[in-house]
Amino acid sequence: MARVSTYLNFERSTEAAFRFYAGVFGTEMTAPIMRFRDLPPGPDMPPIPPDIADLVMHAELPILGGHVLMGTDAPGSMGFALVQGNNVHLSLDPDSRAEADRLFAALADGGTVAQPLMVMFWGGYFGTLTDRFGIRWMMNCQAPA
Repeated sequence: MARVSTYLNFERSTEAAFRFYAGVFGTEMTAPIMRFRDLPPGPDMPPIPPDIADLVMHAELPILGGHVLMGTDAPGSMGFALVQGNNVHLSLDPDSRAEADRLFAALADGGTVAQPLMVMFWGGYFGTLTDRFGIRWMMNCQAPA
């Protein structure tokens, strides 16, 4: 089945972020978290450094409308060059304003609200925030009040 997913890279907080998102969305990981220690050894694969062995290699969590968040810790020793930026927002379009309020408040816990939820000129109930893990979220509910 075809799908579109969002893949998030974190420095060393993937597990904490995904457990937080599981609580916000009331969902569970689709499979156990894979760790770097789970990589199979191979002739071209150097040993996994002990300081990254327990970091998250892959996590997968369904959120809304069939959308799946995937993520990894991005250690420099494995060739990652993580740059936290503002080029990605996750945009949610919940079915009701009550659900928009609930999700927005939960994601904003420990984060920073840039635009509080409010009715906008296009009729959407819209707001933006950056959560405690540096991920930017847009909420745009088209449901009437």
